Amino acid sequence: MEIVVVGRHTEVADRFRRHAEEKLEKIEQYSPTVRRVDVEVTHENNPRQANVRERVEITVRDKGPVVRAEASADDRFGALDLALDKLQERLRRVHERRNSKRRVQRNFIEPVDVRTFEQSLAAEKVEETEEAPVHLVNPGEVAETQMGDSPVMIRQKLHSAEPMSLDDAIYEMEIVGHDFFLFVDKESKRPAVVYRRHGWTYGVVELNTQCGCEGD
Repeated sequence: MEIVVVGRHTEVADRFRRHAEEKLEKIEQYSPTVRRVDVEVTHENNPRQANVRERVEITVRDKGPVVRAEASADDRFGALDLALDKLQERLRRVHERRNSKRRVQRNFIEPVDVRTFEQSLAAEKVEETEEAPVHLVNPGEVAETQMGDSPVMIRQKLHSAEPMSLDDAIYEMEIVGHDFFLFVDKESKRPAVVYRRHGWTYGVVELNTQCGCEGD
């Protein structure tokens, strides 16, 4: 398992790298086939956010879906512990789901991140420009544009889509820790978004159009 620790707008000390590597060794208990773990540390310079000035994001790249967790705290060691707790819970759920699928022998392809490994890495690179929003072509591309002279920034990201059920879409949303997830409904072939409401309730919005995506 390869562990890569990087800093975004901040330096990462060797002491923190060693600490992170020791902590992340536990991941293989939940995901024996993990290939790579990326740890990104971000420092917030705004004094008003001093209690959450250090943010740590952990991304696990396995044969299955990408699993991600992040957390913020007043120091990066604390943020790492919080993010790791979230990550272990999500990996445990992925592990249980896989075992459940084997038990009931459900006959469908498990949703995966359809991007190549190189495209996943390229998605972390942001192109800054002051021009109008660009037209992205390749899955995994990311671009940020500024609206004129205002401080508003627009971040664009292009994803590949594979038709999936609502149950799978909620599962994908949960393991990456997002509040919403865009997908193509397997039955209706319509673009849709599932989003978190309150507690364990969700909402779904579909567009009244069909895409040309093909899936099993």
